[in-house]
Amino acid sequence: MDKTLVVMAAGMGSRFGGLKQVAAVGPDGQAILDFSVYDAKRAGFTKIVFVIKHAIEQEFKATVGARVEKVLPVEYVFQELDALPEGFTVPEGREKPWGTGHAVLCCKDVVKTPFAVINADDFYGASAYSKVAEGLEDTENFCMVGFKLENTVTENGYVSRGVCTVENGFLKDVDEHTKIDSECKFIREDGSVGTLARDTIVSMNMWGFTPDLFKYLEKDFNEFLKAKGTEMKSEFFLPSVVDALIKSGEKKAKVLVAEDKWYGVTYKEDLDAVVAAIKDLCDQGKYVF
Repeated sequence: MDKTLVVMAAGMGSRFGGLKQVAAVGPDGQAILDFSVYDAKRAGFTKIVFVIKHAIEQEFKATVGARVEKVLPVEYVFQELDALPEGFTVPEGREKPWGTGHAVLCCKDVVKTPFAVINADDFYGASAYSKVAEGLEDTENFCMVGFKLENTVTENGYVSRGVCTVENGFLKDVDEHTKIDSECKFIREDGSVGTLARDTIVSMNMWGFTPDLFKYLEKDFNEFLKAKGTEMKSEFFLPSVVDALIKSGEKKAKVLVAEDKWYGVTYKEDLDAVVAAIKDLCDQGKYVF
């Protein structure tokens, strides 16, 4: 079965302070994306679709794109503010992208197979790609690869994580927690402190979908624009669409738990830890370019 990997790479990484999609983390200048594609190919993915913006197109294609095209077929789609359904316009002064749901919706004309969705700047590990590829063999249900919370925190600041409630192997609910520290403690809105179990399953935006997702995205994006399309910072989130489908009973999402540690460059200081971890994996022979 053909499988497509959709990579959301349009964001500029404001907290990191630059174009972190192409930041060198590997021993030979590879970006995190190079390792993602390496793992995806081993897991059986047959095509990569990059969601980018025209503003980064030249740099992205000249660096990561040029390398990835030697490994797997690549297509590019562009998440621009004016990529809207007929009858809608961008409100004057809006600069913020429309969100992850819109990013995936932009792929509807080029993705015709079961597909996974990932963030460009997250290192998920080989087991995550194997799990999501396995999940895509189920042509009825969606799937999500979860991670243990302790494998996703950073020493360099707070993170936000979607805490998953799992019932009989399927996702029931995702509860967003902000300001989680390296000890898995979090600060509530009222300022009080709570603690999450280290093995709490959290979502890191690695999803697996059947192509019928696009019809739901189209419908919900139109409704979103009618309700919030004139706002400057409203966002159409992919997990919100999935959550609504789960709660309505129209779809189920199987939860598959990755065995590896997740690495990301949330803060600029995280880069050294990512570089060290990837070097260790390369030294072990897990990645050979």
